[in-house]
Amino acid sequence: MTKRILHVVTNVAHYSDPSHPTGLWLSELTHAWHVFADRGYEQHLVSPLGGKSPLEPRSLKWPLLDSTGKAWLNNPAAMARLANTSSPQAFVSSDFDAIYFTGGHAVMWDFPEDEGLQRLTREIYEQGGIVSSVCHGYCGLLNTRLSDGRLLVEGRRLTGYAWIEEVLAGVASKVPYNAEQEMKRRGARYEKALLPFTSNVVVDGRLVTGQNPQSAKATAGQIVALLESPLVS
Repeated sequence: MTKRILHVVTNVAHYSDPSHPTGLWLSELTHAWHVFADRGYEQHLVSPLGGKSPLEPRSLKWPLLDSTGKAWLNNPAAMARLANTSSPQAFVSSDFDAIYFTGGHAVMWDFPEDEGLQRLTREIYEQGGIVSSVCHGYCGLLNTRLSDGRLLVEGRRLTGYAWIEEVLAGVASKVPYNAEQEMKRRGARYEKALLPFTSNVVVDGRLVTGQNPQSAKATAGQIVALLESPLVS
C-alpha cells in the first residue's frame, strides 16, 4: 500500500511585531516532499486554521532557496496547496502513516497549543505511525500528551532548532520562548550537533526529529527508512 504523509505548516505571517515577517521555511517542506514523492507516497498539507500558509522571506533568498524550492514556487498546483491548506478537523488520523511538522519561526506561535494537531499527533503515534519534525517544527510536540496523560516527548531523545542557532541567526530577542529550554523542561532528552547549522537527525523509535533546515532531507530519509522496515516501538 502507498504510504501517506501529513505535513504540518503554519498560518502565522509575522513575529510579535507585525513589521517583522516570518512563516513557513520553504525548504523544510520541499526537501521532505521531494524525498517522499520519489517513493510514490501520498502527501497532504494541514495547518492549525486551514487556508493560507505564508512563506518566510529569508527562506526564499540565495543561497537558502535551492532547486526544490524554486520548483515549488514555479508550480501553480504546489503554490495552490499552500494557499488552501486543510484544518486538522478535515483529517482522520488512521489515513496516515506519518505526521511531519515543518518549521520557520512562525510555528512557535500557532503549533504548541493547537488541540487539533495534538489529536492527530497522538492518534497517529498510538496507532503505530511516525511522529516527526524539523527545526522549529518540534514546537508542535511541546504539549502533546498520550492517552495515558504522559507528554509524548518526556524521556525521549530528540532535536530541534538550538538556542545558539537563534542567537547566531540574530532573532533570539524576537522569539516568544526558548524552544530548546522548553523541551528540556518537559523531560525531553534534547541533543544538538557539535556545530550549529549542520545536519543532525535523532531517531528514537517512531519519533524522528531534525535540528535545522539543513536537516530536512536527512529527516525525511530516516522517515522513509522506518516506513519501509519493521518499526521500533
